[in-house]
Amino acid sequence: MVSPARTLDNRVFRGYNARQAISMTDIFRDIFLGFIRVHLLHHAAEGPIYGVEMIDELARHGYEVSPGTLYPTLHKLAEAGYLACEPATVDGKVRKYYRITDAGREALARLRAKIRELTAEVLAETPAGLPTITERLP
Repeated sequence: MVSPARTLDNRVFRGYNARQAISMTDIFRDIFLGFIRVHLLHHAAEGPIYGVEMIDELARHGYEVSPGTLYPTLHKLAEAGYLACEPATVDGKVRKYYRITDAGREALARLRAKIRELTAEVLAETPAGLPTITERLP
């Protein structure tokens, strides 16, 4: 467990000490896991999803996600109340289907708004009606 920071110089962000270098591998992993979570919520909003199906779907988008990464991610989303797990027997085997919950739909809506805003800024496309950074500066 990471203890809370005591001074500005020792800030802790998601388990990283601000004075320690964060490798690009760490940054990419954190960001891609976030993308994967959003992608899972998106597909669960369209209909029930299951692990192997999502591994294949994510692979179509260039994500090489192992079962050891995907299944804990699905479980954490379910534990957080964003997905509900419903086991079903398919070809004699139990398959866990995940459906989005009301909390998951609300989170996805909020994430979509933030993603839209961030990508517009990062890709230098200001949405209509929003001021650019230079227009916001005093």
